[in-house]
Amino acid sequence: MVSSSEYGSLTWELVLRVDHQHEDVEKEFLLQVTGDLHVGGLMLKLVEKIKIAQDWSDYAFWWEQKKCWLLKTHWTLDKCGVQADAKLIFTTQHKMLRLRLPNMKTVRLKVSFSSMVFRAVSDICKMLNIRRPEELSLLKQSEGTLKKKKKKDKNSKEPSTEDILDLCNSPVSSGLPANPGLYSKTMTPVYDPVSGSPASSTITWFSDGSLTEQNCSILALSHPNCSPETLAEMYQPRTLADKAKLNAGWLDSSRSLMEQGILEEDQLLLRFKYYTFFDLNPKYDAVRINQIYEQARWAILLEEIDCTEEEMLIFAALQAQYHVSKLSLSSETQDSTCESEVDEVEAALSNLEVTLEGGNKSNILEDITDIPKLADNLKLVRPKKLALKAIKTYWFVFRDTSISYFKNKESAQGEPIEKLNLKGCEVVPDVNVAAKKFGIKLLIPVADGMNEVYLRCDNEDQYARWMAACVLASKGRTMADSSYQPEVQKILSFLQMKNWTMCSQAASEPENVDMKPECFVSPRYTKKFKSKQLTARILEAHQNVSQMSLVEAKLRFIQAWQSLPEFGLSYYIVRFKGSKKDDVLGVSYNRLIRIDMATGDPITTWRFSNMKQWNVNWEIRQVAIEFDQNVSIAFTCLSADCKIIHEYIGGYIFLSTRSKDHNETLDEDLFHKLTGGQE
Repeated sequence: MVSSSEYGSLTWELVLRVDHQHEDVEKEFLLQVTGDLHVGGLMLKLVEKIKIAQDWSDYAFWWEQKKCWLLKTHWTLDKCGVQADAKLIFTTQHKMLRLRLPNMKTVRLKVSFSSMVFRAVSDICKMLNIRRPEELSLLKQSEGTLKKKKKKDKNSKEPSTEDILDLCNSPVSSGLPANPGLYSKTMTPVYDPVSGSPASSTITWFSDGSLTEQNCSILALSHPNCSPETLAEMYQPRTLADKAKLNAGWLDSSRSLMEQGILEEDQLLLRFKYYTFFDLNPKYDAVRINQIYEQARWAILLEEIDCTEEEMLIFAALQAQYHVSKLSLSSETQDSTCESEVDEVEAALSNLEVTLEGGNKSNILEDITDIPKLADNLKLVRPKKLALKAIKTYWFVFRDTSISYFKNKESAQGEPIEKLNLKGCEVVPDVNVAAKKFGIKLLIPVADGMNEVYLRCDNEDQYARWMAACVLASKGRTMADSSYQPEVQKILSFLQMKNWTMCSQAASEPENVDMKPECFVSPRYTKKFKSKQLTARILEAHQNVSQMSLVEAKLRFIQAWQSLPEFGLSYYIVRFKGSKKDDVLGVSYNRLIRIDMATGDPITTWRFSNMKQWNVNWEIRQVAIEFDQNVSIAFTCLSADCKIIHEYIGGYIFLSTRSKDHNETLDEDLFHKLTGGQE
């Protein structure tokens, strides 16, 4: 038996602070508790003592010293490790957060601060009607980018209240499930596939949720570009080290916002983190397509990704076409929307036919039995160390994932001069359509680095066929792969956009276009050309894209962005084990690239397909990766936490497992298993 005095000694006092809005009620309460009291019981005792009649269901305990939530209400205080000195705050799990979207619009909405960021982003995307939330994450702007902004513009202000789109009354913000209708594959199209605006028959879907028709237009349609002055004030990375700063602030997807120091009303960036855009469909993805387009557009305007002058003019022309199409569309009557409606069942059956047939029926057996090959005369360019480049014509044969070249066609039956295995190589386009230059730069991994080889093609068709074959071979695929012909067509369409012809009427009347050309190119090109010159050149490039619809212009812009050599690379400054100098590590959807920090040249490439395992030594914050053929690397990350790179690798592997057959359900446990780590 235990006496009452001995029993009383087992109880202890715990100070609890309540985060409520009632000014006339105290916020700190002293409770007598025991170690075997469970968290749910502590909540009940506290609510009884507060004596305020309200819904407390969203409240939970936040442990301030340990930066963690006490969400397992069946656990006892002893099991949680709570003692008398613990500072527990009884606060709401859903709080207001401001998010800056890729289109630079700021939205204010209620988000779970207790859920893992992966789940919180999924809920946010439901509110914004963005499918495939696993491609996005939350980014905290690094101090380096913010400091430079402040230096450039001391008078810059935060977005005014009028500029912020307030979605705080949405169902998901209130902790309720999102409207399932927005995610149903059997419903009628949510968006007009031509204009990208909400389809008239489905406006009712938005009126019950957070997205009204007006709000949907703000998110799904691009708006006039900012002024050149505003663009000049924004942070523009000049070096690889600057680009590394852009990726330093990704939040940990396996921890909550509160655990990472995010407070109510803080501002974060919602961005596409993983550059594998799965199953883009204009009927359902107008918001998603527009936000991808906007992220691509700002990346080009702020020179976060490099492109040539020719490519910059194409991007400018596509932006101009988008705004011209939008103006012409707005002047038309609304009746045209009804005419463009498509029978959903018929369209679905048509898509299914194409998918099952895989194109031309007559070629199916041929594709299975024959492994295609390319054979042609190409110029081989080899850079010499102490002399000019050596250029010579050889007979090239492309078979499987290798290129062999011979002195001439007649000697092709014998041994080749050299055989190049392209699996795991880097393929970089070297094209200038105006100068009739169609080059392919190959960086082939060898024991001591990268072997550099240039191929020169004679024309666009030859270039498209060989370039597509090289791209597939670098991923370990042959020309028998079903993606070969679409890759050829994609390259040809991109070249066609570059191959513009001057239209005298458009060039002589640049005032016909009521827009500032400086808004469509990066500041570097506004300094290089005068306004009239820039207008004329954009109009010249515009001739090949002038017939495109709103959505098509955006999709072609995204496609052109994906064609750039640096597309999808996220940079980090690292120190490799055994190295005495810092390098840059580029992380892409299918590979890691070690890059020389001074020159920007790739040193080595490692493919995820060859990766056997990877792990992190959390004590010394070192990432170690093992590849096939006994290749292993280890590095520490200097520009960010090593967890970010670990999550990138696991995230891309997770995304590679997606399939349309999975009915859009995410295996959240698998994601955390691949990305969470064991700290």
